[in-house]
Amino acid sequence: MTKRDGIFPTFFLSGFECSTFVWQDQGRRNLVAETKHAEHADEDYAFLRSVGIAVAREGIPWPLVDRGGHYDFSCIDPFIEAMNRHKIVPIWDLCHYGYPDDTDPFDADFTDRFRAYARAAAEYVIPRVRGSKPDRQWPNFFTPVNEITFYGFMGGEWGWAAPFRKTKDDRHQLRLALCKADIEAVAAIREVDPEARMVHIDPLILVVPPKDRPDLADEAEHETEEDTFYAWDTLAGKRHPELGGSPEILDIVGVNCYSFGQMEFREQGPHVSLPPDDERIKPLGDLLAFAWERYHRPMIVGETSGLGDGRPSWLEDIIEESLAAVRRGIDLHGVCLFPSVDMPNWHSGEWLHNGTCDLVEQDGDLCRVPFEPYVAELRHWQARLNRASQLDQDPLDSTVDLADITAAAEQLQMHTDQDWH
Repeated sequence: MTKRDGIFPTFFLSGFECSTFVWQDQGRRNLVAETKHAEHADEDYAFLRSVGIAVAREGIPWPLVDRGGHYDFSCIDPFIEAMNRHKIVPIWDLCHYGYPDDTDPFDADFTDRFRAYARAAAEYVIPRVRGSKPDRQWPNFFTPVNEITFYGFMGGEWGWAAPFRKTKDDRHQLRLALCKADIEAVAAIREVDPEARMVHIDPLILVVPPKDRPDLADEAEHETEEDTFYAWDTLAGKRHPELGGSPEILDIVGVNCYSFGQMEFREQGPHVSLPPDDERIKPLGDLLAFAWERYHRPMIVGETSGLGDGRPSWLEDIIEESLAAVRRGIDLHGVCLFPSVDMPNWHSGEWLHNGTCDLVEQDGDLCRVPFEPYVAELRHWQARLNRASQLDQDPLDSTVDLADITAAAEQLQMHTDQDWH
């Protein structure tokens, strides 16, 4: 099979939870601090290298680095140093649900403020992150605003986080404001590096009506087929073309895949996840193919993880469904196991046990403990896909050969199914 270069040096990617939202009744939170990622940056990136992962989503905390338009990016220096040491390519997340206290997405100057910050962030990180060789510099990857559509719900209709709005109209206004800021940020970043790549992340979901409320079928279908794709559509120029969106702005589509992404519609508040044996579930491969047909842009699974002991079987399901979608022609460049280390439940604070490493409290620290069954499942699939399970001396000297991924999909004859057990 003819070699086909991918975008990234490894097919499996990872990342670190980096939310900086102002949370209901708790004030400003910093999930990097809560997981002690900065203190353990070298260890965290050394672990990724040890399991054959050379790409990581990493956050720049906008509300912590922006001092009224003056910037102090020194807090991300430990990450840059660790990435360079272990030869990990970053995807920089510029706004992970958090913005400075002295601005607001509904303010007239929000877009200009974000654009200026995005440019400053690009100017800071680009010259500091090294490629593998002087003659081979990897693209600089950015996610300007993480999960615009979900952010719209979380901060615009459900009131979980700032700006704490609680109506559908507020949600619509918030997501439009975030789209506008994102498009302007892409332009600002590409003024610094015209070749920079964007990875735009949002959940891939299905919403169905309650079994006893067929009258809600239209609302559920609208949310699945319209709301789910609103941000990507706007960034791609399919909606609000006056904002300047285009396929090149959208660039790489990152679809987040979780078991709770298939839901039963509720008229008020968050919807309810479907149980794994629900006959209304659609195969994940079908949803991946649906997103591909809408944009025909390179894709990754931008986030995915199981919970607890279910992590290995969830990874198996995700890869099987992804390979089934590859057989149908989607241009899939990677699967991001997110997060690399555990994270707390936003609401309760309890550890979710969804990372490749669990976090164990010991003597005031958080020890990283790899969940070995999950690691073993990862290595199994790396072998099946002809991917390295441990990075060599120079992991950044070549891209993934996507022909390997296609060949594995054909050899294994993967097909979609509804079984999420």
